[in-house]
Amino acid sequence: MQRRGNQAKDGYVGLDNDRDGGMTFHGRLVLDARVFGLIPEDETCEGWELGRLQGLADKVNAEWDKHGGGIPSLLPDELRARHARIYEEQVEKARAAGWDPDARLEED
Repeated sequence: MQRRGNQAKDGYVGLDNDRDGGMTFHGRLVLDARVFGLIPEDETCEGWELGRLQGLADKVNAEWDKHGGGIPSLLPDELRARHARIYEEQVEKARAAGWDPDARLEED
């Protein structure tokens, strides 16, 4: 599978194979979909075509719109706790894989 950014010739490379330890636009989409229960927590979306990812993005955006438009602190308690857990786990994996959230700031 040829890889370019976080897209491969055959679709999205999947959260586990994404650059920056999955802390990309598509990676965060997968994480948010897990938070809202739109996909199972073990789904990485590997091989999903862009159209399928767009459909998922539409569903995720609709959920965020119900809860304050993308601000985790505005989520109901259960979703806020799930968001914190899911993101903390991914950030830990990403940092272990060498992701530095401040690195891109230094490039600007």
